[in-house]
Amino acid sequence: MIDSTVKIGDNCKIESNVEIGAYSVIEENVVIGKGSVIGNHVIVKADTVIGKYTNIQDFVILGQTPASNKKTARKPPKNLSPLFIGNRATICSHCVIYRGTMLLNGVFIGNLASIREKVFVGDDSIIGRNAIVENDTTIGSRVTIQTNAYVTANMIIEDDVFIGPCFSSSNDKYIGNDQEELQGPTLLKGAKIGNNASLLPGITIGEKAVIGAGAVVTKDVPALKTVVGNPARDIRR
Repeated sequence: MIDSTVKIGDNCKIESNVEIGAYSVIEENVVIGKGSVIGNHVIVKADTVIGKYTNIQDFVILGQTPASNKKTARKPPKNLSPLFIGNRATICSHCVIYRGTMLLNGVFIGNLASIREKVFVGDDSIIGRNAIVENDTTIGSRVTIQTNAYVTANMIIEDDVFIGPCFSSSNDKYIGNDQEELQGPTLLKGAKIGNNASLLPGITIGEKAVIGAGAVVTKDVPALKTVVGNPARDIRR
């Protein structure tokens, strides 16, 4: 069912049993898979691909193109690939998801989240309410990123990682020196990060390591270790 107020561009492929709510705009060359639901006032930018049985809630923007001004040190890339959203995903209301990103099957994105360009999110991962995922970041499968988390650009998060609310990460050791390469933290499989923890650029958190709430992590943490405090230190047992 498609509301009479909907605008649909040229060369769109809308499969059977798709619902599109009032005042939504579907630009040209969009693909929407069978059984998907598009809410009210949704904007789907050109070339976006939405899989089967996916739920896009009200006031979502899909396939946004990044912008910049003359002061922006690292200009966003041109000719980004289309946004791809897999099957049975859920994108909650007021999210903005950029072009050049890929969200696989079963991904859940909470209200007000922002996901920038060239981000990959694996199967069944969760990105919580008001979380921000910056560009050029890879997130594995079955990852949980909770409310208000800030995932910096150029970060790697492997499978089964848990990130608590209000987490923060950074990727610039020299705070605005445009000549230095940016590199966010790497979180290896099964790592757990407590709420309000902060991770500095370029560090690696080992497999199944635990970062305590409020910790400030300035160096690598080996696998299976638990660190707490500022600066974070290993808990000796």
